[in-house]
Amino acid sequence: MQAAALLHLLQFASPALPIGAYSYSQGLETALERGIVRDAETARSWIVQHLHEVVAQWEAPVCWRLMRAFAARDVQAVAEWSERFIASRDSAEFRAETIQMGFSLTRLIAELGIAEPAMLALLQEAPEVALPTAFACAVDALAIPHEAALLAMLFAWAENQVLVCVKSVPLGQVAGQRLLLSLRPELEAAARHAQTVADDDMSNWSPGLSLLAMQHEVQYSRLYRS
Repeated sequence: MQAAALLHLLQFASPALPIGAYSYSQGLETALERGIVRDAETARSWIVQHLHEVVAQWEAPVCWRLMRAFAARDVQAVAEWSERFIASRDSAEFRAETIQMGFSLTRLIAELGIAEPAMLALLQEAPEVALPTAFACAVDALAIPHEAALLAMLFAWAENQVLVCVKSVPLGQVAGQRLLLSLRPELEAAARHAQTVADDDMSNWSPGLSLLAMQHEVQYSRLYRS
């Protein structure tokens, strides 16, 4: 990868990106409340299961298809996959999460002036923008290799999950980094799967996670928005 593309990728995969990712746990906070996640071992089990059964089966493949659609300037494919992703958010919090961060990233892309006007217009003219759609637009605008961008997207998701565990299990900082390091082969496998899974084999079927997300909406004490 060229240095410029790598630096752009590091910037847009950083937790310092002002889109609010740190404020969401994606159901993990309820798993902590229910005692499903309670230590380093159960934290790793939760993250790995969520990664392979949810993220690698739906979210990452959709992101991969959106990156390819932007590269091909396939406006119809961008719209279709974005609509499908938003429709797949089966709780109020999950839907609000992707739309809020998609909006924030779209605004950041516009303020930085990095995207072609026609590509930026796809986002700005849409009634709602999913986060993977805005991320794919940024990847295209900055000429970031798709394989590297997909890995960065998966790593950013895993890092956020680990940070939730560090704060809330709680895990020590070293234990958190040890957990994140152990996820490398899992993230690589998830990226390979996302690039090769057929459309008909993609699925967002995760009823247990959906129930936890709905329970989080009425959870008495919470730090995160999902």
